Amino acid sequence: MDQHRISHQSELFTVRMWPEDLGEGQVEWRGKVQHAISGETRYFRDWSALLAFFAEVLTTQEAVAGLEHET
Repeated sequence: MDQHRISHQSELFTVRMWPEDLGEGQVEWRGKVQHAISGETRYFRDWSALLAFFAEVLTTQEAVAGLEHET
């Protein structure tokens, strides 16, 4: 039965964004992302940092799932 079972894995993240006043009418958006399962948290100032964190967590989870599947 295990051979025919389809593995479905999902990940849950929380993302918080807020405007940071830099003075002189300038505002920069800042953010915090947290992986709900591990609790690992990163702060970011641009989208590339947010996406890099997603990629890091998802790549790690794929590797773990692959190892579990082999055993």
